Amino acid sequence: MAMDYDSSLPSKDLKLSEKFYRAVWRWHFYAGLYVIPFLCMLAVTGLIMLWAGVIDGREGEKAYTVAPAGGAVPISNQADAALFSIPGGVLKQYIGPLGSDGAALFRVDLQGEALMVAVNPYDASVLGSWSRRAGWYDLANDIHGTLLIGDAGDRLIEIAAGLGMVLIVTGLYLWWPRSSTRLADVLIPNLRLSGRPLWKSLHQSIGFYISALLIIFFLSGLSWSGIWGERFIQAWSTFPAEKWDKVPLSDDIHASMNHGAMKDVPWALEQTAMPESGSDAGITGLAPGTPINIDTVVAFGYALGMGDRRFQVNLPQGKEGVWTLSQDSMSNDTTSPTSDRTVHVDQHTGKILADVKYEDYSLGGKAMAVSIAFHEGDMGIWNIALNTIFCLSVIFVSVSGVIMWWMRRPAKAGRLVAPPAPVDMPLWKGAICIGLALCLAFPLVGVALLILLALDVLVLQNIPVLKKAFS
Repeated sequence: MAMDYDSSLPSKDLKLSEKFYRAVWRWHFYAGLYVIPFLCMLAVTGLIMLWAGVIDGREGEKAYTVAPAGGAVPISNQADAALFSIPGGVLKQYIGPLGSDGAALFRVDLQGEALMVAVNPYDASVLGSWSRRAGWYDLANDIHGTLLIGDAGDRLIEIAAGLGMVLIVTGLYLWWPRSSTRLADVLIPNLRLSGRPLWKSLHQSIGFYISALLIIFFLSGLSWSGIWGERFIQAWSTFPAEKWDKVPLSDDIHASMNHGAMKDVPWALEQTAMPESGSDAGITGLAPGTPINIDTVVAFGYALGMGDRRFQVNLPQGKEGVWTLSQDSMSNDTTSPTSDRTVHVDQHTGKILADVKYEDYSLGGKAMAVSIAFHEGDMGIWNIALNTIFCLSVIFVSVSGVIMWWMRRPAKAGRLVAPPAPVDMPLWKGAICIGLALCLAFPLVGVALLILLALDVLVLQNIPVLKKAFS
C-alpha cells in the first residue's frame, strides 16, 4: 500500500516530498468532500438510465412487441392511426421499429405536450400512448444533467466533474508505489487485511482500475456542460454549415430538435444551423416527380442504406422546414457510432440539402460520437456489462473513502479531521499556477479551486475556531 505520513509529526520536521504528499492528501480530501455526493448521484442515475434503456428502451418502445405478419402497411396509414388516437394532435416524428417484432413510434404533439404512440406496423393498430420524457429514464436523465434545478444544477455538476479530475490525479499520486511499496500492492487488493487497512487496499486498487474510465466519462460529460462544453469545446468542434454549398440556412440550430433535457441530436451538430426548404439548392434526392410525403421519405431512407437497423424521421415544421432523416448510436438506432448519419431533404423539391456522416465530423466530433455512445452503454452487451461494473465501482470507491475517513477521525466531535496542512510549503506558487491553468482549461473548476485555496490559506489557517474545525 502507499504510505501514510504520520499526521502527528510537525510539518517543519518533514522532508519536502513528505510536505508535498501531505498537501496533495489534503486537496484529495477536500475535492472528495464536494465530489463524492455527485459521483454517487451520477453513478446511481447512470445505472437507472442504462438498465431502463435495456429493459424498456430509450423511448419506452421495448414495452411493446408484435408478431410479424407479412409486409408492413404504408407508414402513412400507421401515422394516420397514431393521429386518430390523439384528436387535434400534430405529427412531429417517426421512429422505425428496432426489429421485425418491434413497434413503430410516432411523436404527436398536443397543446404543447409531446406524446408517443406505439403502432403495430403490420396492421396499423395502436398499441399504446404515453407522455414523452415522463419515464424513469427521463427522470434519471434530468437529475443526471441538471439535478432538476436547470442551469444552476448543470454548473454544480460541471464543477464536480472538473474536481473529479483533480481527485483522480491526486489519488494516483497518493497511491503510486514508493519506498517499500510495490506496484502489485496497488493492482491487487490485500484481502488478508482487516479494518481500515482492508478498506484502504480495496479503495486504492479499485480506484486505480477505474481512473482511466472516469477520465473518459468526466470529459465526455463535461463536453456537454453549459460552460466548458457548450461555449468552448463544442463551439470549436461544431460541424460548419458552410460546407453545405449555397444552401439557405435557418435561424434555428440542430439543437432545436432536442426535446427537454434529452439529447436527440449528435453533439457535433447541435450548434450547426439547420438548412431551409424553398430554393433550388441541393443535389438529387427523391426522383423528380415523386410525391414527397412520409411514405416516400421513409422509402428514401431505406434506399440510402439506413434500414439496416432503424432510423428516425423528423417532419418539416412550417413552409421552410425540412425532412430530417437521422441514425445514430446515441439514440440507440445502431450500436456503431461510426455509422452516424443525418440527411436533410427539401420538403418542396425532394433534393438533399445536407448529408452529414461520421467521417465529416471534426476530430472532436468524432471523439464525442464514440465517447458518448460508450458513456451511455450503447455499443452492445459488453458495453452494458462494463458500465454496470464501472458504476458499482464508483459507488464503492466513494463510500469506502467516507468509511476510511470515519475510521481515521478521533472520537471527539466538532472536527472535520482533514489531513493536516503543511507549513513552510515552498511550492505554493506552483499551486497558484496550476489553479490559473485550470481556470483557462476548465473555467468553473479553476475558479472553484482558487477560491478553495484562498479559503484554506487565508481563512481556515488563520482563524483558530475554523482551523480546529477543519483540521
